[in-house]
Amino acid sequence: MPSLQTVISCLSDYDPTALPVAHANRIIGEVVEPVRGIEQVPIRSALDRVLAEDIISPIDVPSHDNSAMDGYAFASSALQSAAGHVELEIAGTAFAGGGASSQPGAGKAVRIMTGAVMPEGCDTVVPQEFVEASADGSRIRFAADTVRAGDNRRLRGEDLARGQAALSAGRIIQPADLGLLASLGFAEVRVRRRLRVAFFSTGDELRSIGEPLDAGCVYDSNRYTLHGMLRRLNVELIDMGVVRDDPAALEAAFRSACENADAVITSGGVSVGEADYTKQIMASLGDVTFWKIAMRPGRPMAFGRIASGGRDALLFGLPGNPVAVMVTFYHFVRAALHRQMGASVPPLPLMRVRSAQAIRKKPGRTEYQRGILAPGQGGDWEVRITGQQGSGVLRSMSEANCFIVLAHEQDSVRAGDMVDVMLFDGLV
Repeated sequence: MPSLQTVISCLSDYDPTALPVAHANRIIGEVVEPVRGIEQVPIRSALDRVLAEDIISPIDVPSHDNSAMDGYAFASSALQSAAGHVELEIAGTAFAGGGASSQPGAGKAVRIMTGAVMPEGCDTVVPQEFVEASADGSRIRFAADTVRAGDNRRLRGEDLARGQAALSAGRIIQPADLGLLASLGFAEVRVRRRLRVAFFSTGDELRSIGEPLDAGCVYDSNRYTLHGMLRRLNVELIDMGVVRDDPAALEAAFRSACENADAVITSGGVSVGEADYTKQIMASLGDVTFWKIAMRPGRPMAFGRIASGGRDALLFGLPGNPVAVMVTFYHFVRAALHRQMGASVPPLPLMRVRSAQAIRKKPGRTEYQRGILAPGQGGDWEVRITGQQGSGVLRSMSEANCFIVLAHEQDSVRAGDMVDVMLFDGLV
């Protein structure tokens, strides 16, 4: 895989002190490669796993031409000779699960159930609700313009043809995919092994839940938000707790994380003015760079690859402020981990809506304001910010249901302007 410095050297306008969001994502994307381990698991255990190879359909789905509804199957030639109405004699009944019945012949139809194999010579089904049956049930009558030739017939291989790709490698398997796999007769499927992610917080001021709060100390919230965000990715978690600002303790934590995980995520220790131990040890263990990204919140960040004990791992050094941790995770780490998992996941979609208020913004950085998206008085969707947008105000993330994404070159927003929002639904 290319080294971080090799990728960076290809960027003519690279500036680690003012790196645009797009540049950071480009660098990360070129450095990260998927894990190679593959497992074969029962399809009941495959939910949210990453498909390791294309699934090729071994059969035609459906396996025969069949009826799309309950009704009467007949040859469409009867429509051409009809003068306003079609009258047909009932020649039999076809049930789902049975084989094809014989050709009913001219002027005849077959009573057919949903999913039943189309009788030989029949290509059209008239729904039963459009039909008048004789008192003894031996004949039917319906308006000729009720159906057209070929209506209500599902063709063999219409959903999937034998040899066609049913699911593509890199797909994160969803509930509907389990049903699709079962419909093709697959009891097991090959998936990428689950990614192992180690994470810890750094700082002498941090305390874990249950410990007394000394003067100047705070409870560590970042590990809990990271835990929740990582759980959504279905990775194996290694929670290493809080590591104090001590060179020996930090190095031991980094080495242990690296030797047991594919990716390491830390919070704190990468901002200007913080203890230098974390940055020094990150740099000493591998190919790591330190950025000031042109974004708000979440400006400081470290990225690279560290090695220890013959193993290496991706490293993401996130800021210490709670909201900045979440923003940098969603806009850098999430996509990188998906790539490392081997998952093909499209970029997070944006929705264009009206801003209910003015929002101050300076060009030259991307901003992620926390917003509340709701229907306005006229019924159209509009968004407003949650209030204070400081990177330490975690409550603003809890109250929000979207990010208001203000682009790098964008200026201030006036009330009524259209803005991009990224919904939390499906994200957080």
